[in-house]
Amino acid sequence: MQSLTNTATRYGWAMIALHWLIGIIFIGQFVLGFAMVRAASQRTSFELIQLHKSFGFLLLGLVILRIAWRIGNAAPALPPSVGTLERRAAPLAHLALYAFQIALPLSGWALVSVSTLEIPSMPFNLFVMPNLPLAESDAAESFWTSAHWYLAYAGIALVAAHAVAALRHHFLLRDSVLTRMITPS
Repeated sequence: MQSLTNTATRYGWAMIALHWLIGIIFIGQFVLGFAMVRAASQRTSFELIQLHKSFGFLLLGLVILRIAWRIGNAAPALPPSVGTLERRAAPLAHLALYAFQIALPLSGWALVSVSTLEIPSMPFNLFVMPNLPLAESDAAESFWTSAHWYLAYAGIALVAAHAVAALRHHFLLRDSVLTRMITPS
């Protein structure tokens, strides 16, 4: 029977769904962020920024949910083929992924909170998201713009490394590291 929760050898449906949904949104946010700052029309740019903010808030909520789910559901054991160095590095890599997936949307939220333009964030046009209690200033906006930009590029590099590692396990090592995140227990 396929399980919602993790087992000793495989991830359950909940973690698999959250993993791929967060991954798709995270990569989509990078593409959307790239497009929104290069849009020819101000109106298109504004609409893409609002969509980017909406998915950013959604991403933040999903990552918090995933972390909570992970705390309550132990990760499956790594296959015996995984060496000592990788066993030590894997938890650190996952911690870094979680940290970037939290820090990136928070830096975006901080950016819109300190902006002197005072444009409200309305996730998917459903409600007004309150700003973080940060002082508005051009200097703060410049800082958070840079922080968000650097976090985005570092985050996408980390996601790429994560994907390469998973593909290495699947195609070179031929172990279950990737498949256990595709098919549930």
